Formats: sequence, structure tokens, C-alpha cells
Amino acid sequence: MTVRDLRELIHYWLSGSEYDWATARSLFKTRKYPYCLFMCHLSIEKLLKGLIVKESGDHAPYTHNLVYLAGKLSLEFSKEQLEILEEMNDFNIEARYPDEKKGFYKRATVVLARRYLKTAGRLREWLKKRY
Repeated sequence: MTVRDLRELIHYWLSGSEYDWATARSLFKTRKYPYCLFMCHLSIEKLLKGLIVKESGDHAPYTHNLVYLAGKLSLEFSKEQLEILEEMNDFNIEARYPDEKKGFYKRATVVLARRYLKTAGRLREWLKKRY
């Protein structure tokens, strides 16, 4: 992969993360909490993938597992950060698969969505400083 290709791929992941973050915030405002949480997950996923590309000089793994992606990086994540990533993995699975949706929709309250907007926001800022 050329240096230019690498820069473009990193930009792809970063700009995608920003778009997804703005979408998460919009979905919160319109009270679409399950999808707000899903977009929080997606935004973090894309930041992790961009960092993997930056570190490895190659494409990021094809997975949505945030803990797995974090493990591919040389960054030292705190226990709390890894727990947050583990919890956020549920937002991806439960929002995508219909059998899981009913329980997730009940769980995805304004309180949970507000909490994860704040939590994911702090994690996003920490990750962005590593670029």
C-alpha cells in the first residue's frame, strides 16, 4: 500500500467515524435510542480501525468486535475502557439481529443512550489523540 493509499484509508475511517458520531447525536435528539447506541458503537469501531491501519500499514480486520480491534493496537487501554468496549459490543449485535431487538429496545432508554453518548464521547477523544 502506498503512503497516499494509507492516508486515504485512514481518512476514510476518521471521516466515517465523525459522520457516525453526528448521526448518533441526531438520533438521540429524535429519541431513536437503539440506533443512537448502534451509531456510538460504529463510530468507535471506525476510530479503532483507522488506528490499526495507521499502526500496521495494512487494512483493518473485518470484524465489529471492539475488544478484538483494541487488542490489535499497541495502545494501553484501561480496564474501564475495555469494559466499555465490551458493553458497546452488545449495541452492534442487538441492534442488527431481529431476534435480539425486542429486549434491546426496552433496554435502550434515554438514560442508557445519554450515558453512552458521554462515555463514547470521552473514549472517542482519547482515541483521536492517538492519531
